[in-house]
Amino acid sequence: MLTLQDITVRLGGNLILDQVSAALPSKSRVGLVGRNGAGKSTLIKVMAGELEPDGGSFQYPKRTRIGYVAQHTPGGSQSPIDKVLASDTERMSLLHDAENSVDPNRIAEIHDRLTTIDAHGAPARAARVLAGLGFDEDAQNRPLDSFSGGWRMRVALGALLFSEPDLLLLDEPSNHLDLEAELWLESFLKSYPASLVIISHERELLNSVVDHILHVQGGKATLYPGNYDAFERLRRERQAQVEVMRLKQESKRKELQAYVDRWRYKTHTARQAQSRIKALERMEPIAAAAEDPSLTFDFPSPDELRPPLITLNDAEVGYVADTPVLSQLDLRIDPDDRIALVGRNGNGKTTLARLLAGQLGPSQGGIQHSSKVRVGYFAQHQIEDLVIDETPFQHMTRMLPDAKPGAVRSQLGRFGFSGDMANREVGQLSGGERARLALALITRDAPHILLLDEPTNHLDVDAREALVQALAEFSGAVIIVSHDRHLLELTADRLVLVADGMAKEFNGTLDDYQDLVMGRVSEKRTGTTEKKPANKKEQRRITAEKRNQNKILRKAVSETETNMNRLTERRTAIDQALFKPAEATGEFQDIATSDLMKLRADVERALVKAESKWLKASEALEQAEAAVG
Repeated sequence: MLTLQDITVRLGGNLILDQVSAALPSKSRVGLVGRNGAGKSTLIKVMAGELEPDGGSFQYPKRTRIGYVAQHTPGGSQSPIDKVLASDTERMSLLHDAENSVDPNRIAEIHDRLTTIDAHGAPARAARVLAGLGFDEDAQNRPLDSFSGGWRMRVALGALLFSEPDLLLLDEPSNHLDLEAELWLESFLKSYPASLVIISHERELLNSVVDHILHVQGGKATLYPGNYDAFERLRRERQAQVEVMRLKQESKRKELQAYVDRWRYKTHTARQAQSRIKALERMEPIAAAAEDPSLTFDFPSPDELRPPLITLNDAEVGYVADTPVLSQLDLRIDPDDRIALVGRNGNGKTTLARLLAGQLGPSQGGIQHSSKVRVGYFAQHQIEDLVIDETPFQHMTRMLPDAKPGAVRSQLGRFGFSGDMANREVGQLSGGERARLALALITRDAPHILLLDEPTNHLDVDAREALVQALAEFSGAVIIVSHDRHLLELTADRLVLVADGMAKEFNGTLDDYQDLVMGRVSEKRTGTTEKKPANKKEQRRITAEKRNQNKILRKAVSETETNMNRLTERRTAIDQALFKPAEATGEFQDIATSDLMKLRADVERALVKAESKWLKASEALEQAEAAVG
């Protein structure tokens, strides 16, 4: 049993974790989730012993080996394979003792232990781990200094996985991985024999790997059984219940306050009024379960253009003359396309994206596009290029020099930068907020094509879900590169595989591609051949219908919420007419008390029906979105 006991952490004078307690079952697989900034990384650092809490403790059995990837990346002349092998400290120590010991009995003990831990098979196991993370045989033997920071973090992850600690702690392990490496990681973690705690915003990874969810919110943590989908269902049900309770409580509070305001100074009713005052004071406010307004993505709709938007004809593209990265490119982009570019990192997905965005020109072949087509291209470097001491308003004003301030604020408001948020310096924004600002900037002219290269790296699960919904409602074409399978499944209906210096349409679904990557099917069954036009057209029609149906359900949820608010306001107006006749307004002026009471009863019944309809609509939307996923 792993026990978090009243853990309290303050950073910079701010309370991050407030007496967090949870009992994690032995050999459980726990997904640590919550909004960005909630304290997930802080909690996992406490568990790793990297951070001393201000109060409380993390308790675990003696001799538990805890594994955690530090923030610094490995470097030097050591190769990835040697770095991974060195992480098994017991094996390294035994090999050293075997070389230096002269005691025959000790040497025999050492070799017995080496046999028990399969030390001789370690190089092969280490090579398999590195291969799964994207290192071919040549890369496994190159110096670490020859790799970028992202690839060196993969080596650090590989070393941790190879060492197989009793408690494996992972903080966003897929951040530096492509889809193919993430699929391997998921397969590895599913069969991991010891305890696991993982912070991840990858919904599919959490669904496949974990059996408990530890949700961090408001400085507290709550443990839920099951995977992420089970947690999300339970959370939505509770949110719906809380919202209904909040509305009822607000109504009761207004009734009590109205009674107090009317009767507290009357001699014969003063005692009753005082009891209601006490009731009001004791009534703890129930927080609204409304969605966070900062989770906002609203892509402006482009004007219509005739297809195709872009056509590649036997095109070739690269960065050095006579050395193409991709060749024989034949691709057509239409206004209703939803395309995912898949393939290992380094195969040319970003190169193809830059060609389609107009940042690179073909060295051979042709690219045709309408003179009016606009492309909004999102890449990670755009987040890093934001000016730290400037505000979102200043950034957008520079991009829209001829626009009036109202138009600038309107575009920012589409992405949650309203009011003071528009005037907050970028340096004060979180990673997710910076990503939203970058998306606001690249869509300022309502592009016909959204070209998104890893847009979710800085977004938590809730923000990713909001992005999925916004992309579903976007009326232009979407081309996306991402290792987030949930996003790809709900967004893309075409796959283009970038591999072997080419980009070909993949004949199959994302599940088929996952099977191919994991070696469960051959390329002959699902390869990069052309689909039959009728099948492709039918699949796109079905996907479009599902997106449209979900849009209708979301509208129904919104309409029922609006109706509930309208009925609540009407009830408030009736209460005002009942208890403060002199302040009665509109249709409720000069109406007899008995008639007002009848009207109020009618509104109460309508409100109960509206609440029931809202719950049903919310449940239908959840089921529909799950079916699409």
